[in-house]
Amino acid sequence: MPRPRRIAADPAPADSPARVRSQLLASRVAGSRYIFPNLAPRAGERWTVALAGREECAADYLVERERYPFHSVEVVAAGRGSVRLGGGKGHAIGPGSVFCYAPDMPCRIESDAADPLVKFFFALAGRDVARVLREAGLAPGAVRRVSAPAEIVGIAENAILEGARHTARTAEICAKWVELLLLKVRDAGDARRTGRERARENFLRCRSLIETNAAHLSSLEEAARLAGIDAASMCRLFRRFQGTSPYRYLMRRKMALAAEFLMESDGMVKEAAAQVGFADPYHFTRCFKSVHGIAPSAVRRYRPRG
Repeated sequence: MPRPRRIAADPAPADSPARVRSQLLASRVAGSRYIFPNLAPRAGERWTVALAGREECAADYLVERERYPFHSVEVVAAGRGSVRLGGGKGHAIGPGSVFCYAPDMPCRIESDAADPLVKFFFALAGRDVARVLREAGLAPGAVRRVSAPAEIVGIAENAILEGARHTARTAEICAKWVELLLLKVRDAGDARRTGRERARENFLRCRSLIETNAAHLSSLEEAARLAGIDAASMCRLFRRFQGTSPYRYLMRRKMALAAEFLMESDGMVKEAAAQVGFADPYHFTRCFKSVHGIAPSAVRRYRPRG
């Protein structure tokens, strides 16, 4: 069996994409989205997000490190695996697991081949990082499981989405999302949940799945299958906690993605339709107008100039 790749520390990573990937990112992933808001923070910066990502681990995912350039927080969204930090005991991890390690802390993360991990990581830099993490109950070496993982996962997903926008405020916005994530981790207890809390957690999980997969979902039944519940149960959850149906929520999410595509690209209406799973541009136009009140072609006027 090949030896697992060890990632060496490098306090000043080179700009080469190949070098960044080999030193900072895991290799055994089936799918990934990475962002690099602030790889070279200013001297004296309080704290910032250097890089982050969402990883769908391969069946043979295994990372072993002696060092890493940054303090890091990882959030498990799905799947099973194990983590060992600082030479301590191993911990089983699954949905809702949150753990943290320091730059000089050995770290071993392994995915269950039968149920591969899906997880987020946030590599943090700056003079106040250690204090910020301690205040969140995530001192290096901590492994926790929060009682409301869907909320935490939703925040992590938003941080990655914002990091992909590449604006002048990207690093600042990402840091705010991660700050919110840490506050939620701090606030989330491990107490037993009431029936209402379990129902709300199930709703948040379903909503997060719809938000993440809206472009590809085509029906309520498909969304329910993805969530592992029946369509009637999903409808009850959305009426109880969202005040609308899951299908209407899915359509609004699709149309939000389409509007974003039209405003941020030179794409045509038919391309926007295809982006969110509509084969018929005319049906897409009717749905878009029912949600936004204007035709998709009118969105062109809001495109940035220059």
